[in-house]
Amino acid sequence: MYGLILTAFLLLAFSGRYLIVGRVLQIAQFTIVHRDNMVDAILWDNDGVLVDTEGLFFQSTRETLAKAGVELTLEQFLDLSMRQGRSTFDLVAKCGWNADRIAALKRERDVAYADVLRNHTRIMAGVPEALGALQGRARMAVVTSSQREHFDVMHAATRLTGFFEFVLAREDFNRTKPHPEPYLLALRRLGLVPERCIAIEDSERGLAAATAAGLRCLVIPNEITRGCNFKGATAVLQSAAQVPATVETL
Repeated sequence: MYGLILTAFLLLAFSGRYLIVGRVLQIAQFTIVHRDNMVDAILWDNDGVLVDTEGLFFQSTRETLAKAGVELTLEQFLDLSMRQGRSTFDLVAKCGWNADRIAALKRERDVAYADVLRNHTRIMAGVPEALGALQGRARMAVVTSSQREHFDVMHAATRLTGFFEFVLAREDFNRTKPHPEPYLLALRRLGLVPERCIAIEDSERGLAAATAAGLRCLVIPNEITRGCNFKGATAVLQSAAQVPATVETL
């Protein structure tokens, strides 16, 4: 008898005729729990989260700016780029360089950075295992401020891109992190509300973008961003290996 009641309830629930949100229904010895905060999709940042490239980008930028007489410190890089989402080439503008000269200098940096990526990109610890564990449990996509060209170079040999439905790179949006536009665009592509998704970030600007878009955000600091302020994060993790178990608790 109890089995018939349970079967009938499940049929109604899955047909959409019976809805329980955040409640526990008990039928005799059976307890049915509906979780209303499950994760349908995970939006991954790229640099410093999937691949260890933040330090490479800093070094390439630092060496290029030195040619303009600007000594870029790590503190400046963290504040301008990783917190405010501004270009460190603003420092060159303050030295009187015009827009054309700055654009040429940026192109020089981009070429140098791509060359470094071809030889020195490595996957962050725990990432392949985490993606493998999450595959089929949640939809996944990448939301990055990297240029598409650089993203493609980074992942030429990582074999990670097959885990993701799509990749949004710098050319896909007008305003970059910490503005929420990149994540809002990803949500539209997924057709999901932010309450059903989470972001995974490594920087203050990424955290700000995710929370401004209404997303919960897991932060995995790396060697460059470990000392930053991640107030407002849902959780701060030690590595990507902790992501699958953490997602289960959300």
